[in-house]
Amino acid sequence: MRKLLIVALALVAYGCTPNITAGETADGPGVREYFNYGDSGVQYAGIRMIPIETPVGNFKVWTKRFGNNPRIKILLLHGGPAFTHEYMECFESFFPKEGFEFYEYDQLGSYYSDQPTDSALWTKERFVEEVEEVRKAIGADSTNFYVLGNSWGGMLGMEYALKYQQHLKGLIVANMVASIPDYVKYANEVLAPQMPADVLAEIRAIEARKDYANPRYEELLMSNFYAKHICRLPEFPEPALRSFKHANKEIYTLMQGPSEFGASGRLANWDIKDRLKEIRVPTLMVGAKYDTMDPKVMEAQSKAVQKGSYLYCPNGSHMSMWDDQKVFMAGVIDWIKKVDGGS
Repeated sequence: MRKLLIVALALVAYGCTPNITAGETADGPGVREYFNYGDSGVQYAGIRMIPIETPVGNFKVWTKRFGNNPRIKILLLHGGPAFTHEYMECFESFFPKEGFEFYEYDQLGSYYSDQPTDSALWTKERFVEEVEEVRKAIGADSTNFYVLGNSWGGMLGMEYALKYQQHLKGLIVANMVASIPDYVKYANEVLAPQMPADVLAEIRAIEARKDYANPRYEELLMSNFYAKHICRLPEFPEPALRSFKHANKEIYTLMQGPSEFGASGRLANWDIKDRLKEIRVPTLMVGAKYDTMDPKVMEAQSKAVQKGSYLYCPNGSHMSMWDDQKVFMAGVIDWIKKVDGGS
């Protein structure tokens, strides 16, 4: 009897009740309904290739659904451009416990999605339209749709909100300032000087030769920059290593450029600071002490939007969902629940 009581209390703590007949509670879906995706026939573990129409043809993008909750549908936007959903797999350890329905998603050109080669596809405007098509495919709308973007995904989330916020319930921008020139300035004037002088001189020399394929360049960055400002865990998480391994470097270089201390791609002049005031949906800006993005700027952005909140990760870097995980996840989950509750 005691064991049954403990199980029942645990289900209630997750917003569920052991009512296997109704399968739902006033707070959200019960266990049976949470795992009911309405599939018939072959089960695909929530994986779906969503058709995407583009000016140069039709393609498919990879998505994986977790849970069933008509009140909260969260779309995760990975960074890069053209990295993968894999480094965001850590959300699998947190969101299901809250009963959130969420989607991992590889953007077009990324490893698990179609990888067309027409360079006309790689623009922020085209990616915004892709997100809108994915939204329609997952049946999300202004009553339940949340976008959570990290890095480039945060940029894409802000751009999406500026065009389609009428379809959004909430926006989470993790570790992305609203200006590439500001990001470059912070990297060069604040972060780069923190490296040993001889290391920085060698990095600058490699960049001056445009010798970015030199293994030494990656070696210097990994120990002196990535380990301090991308992810500060003693070892990079295995999902992050997979994401780096599967990155489409051609698209990344075309849009961002090959250097970590400069932007020379199509996004080099991107700056929407003056447009943040147009974002009227509830928005959470996430900053971190050791991030490649200035946390003070992230806080200022939370005040620039109309309904902004700020989450600070004192031990985090660019991937604060990993290296300051407890603060990041607790803050994001609490904010989503407050927005869902109307507060």
